[in-house]
Amino acid sequence: MVNCVVRNWEGQEVGQASLELKVAKEENASHIVHRALVRQMTNARQGTVSTKTRSEVSGGGRKPWRQKGTGRARAGSIRSPLWRGGGVIFGPKPRDFEVKMNRKEKRLALRTALISRVEDWVVVEEFAEKLPRPKTKELMGAIGRWGVPDAAKILLILSEPAEMVYLSARNIAKLKLIRADQLNVYDLLWADKIVTTSSALAKIQEVYGG
Repeated sequence: MVNCVVRNWEGQEVGQASLELKVAKEENASHIVHRALVRQMTNARQGTVSTKTRSEVSGGGRKPWRQKGTGRARAGSIRSPLWRGGGVIFGPKPRDFEVKMNRKEKRLALRTALISRVEDWVVVEEFAEKLPRPKTKELMGAIGRWGVPDAAKILLILSEPAEMVYLSARNIAKLKLIRADQLNVYDLLWADKIVTTSSALAKIQEVYGG
């Protein structure tokens, strides 16, 4: 079980929150998290790049010049990979990069990655009502009061979408906004600080604690 201090909008400590998740054994933790990270990054590849082989290049239906007597090297087609504008040898073709991983393994890797960042968590009270209109400056001020350095990459986790929070956060270059039920290994490892609301923490327990 992990216990965290909960801070209010002004940055003051107002309570405690806990999270209990099943994680991988210490000797296997880095391996399973690495596998999940590689899977996520690999599956994000589109695999749509394509080059033309000599059979797909247009033209080249006849021999450019006769076999002998010209003094030039023999040539059979302008589609040869040796020619400018010819086909490509062993070039990339559309392919599926999908890497499969069992659902239980994916969940275990996600929980392990989340708990491994416990030292970088910042748990705060719900603050959507503090932003009646979009105000990036006010959100940045609150983040500073929560003890997050200005240059840090921040993952902000909410239990439910909040329009004013989204509009206030979208201009912050190093901040990602994500819902508690849509966590992923890459974002958890990318962030320097993970800011989550107390209700988001409860949602994480509900979704991933089973």
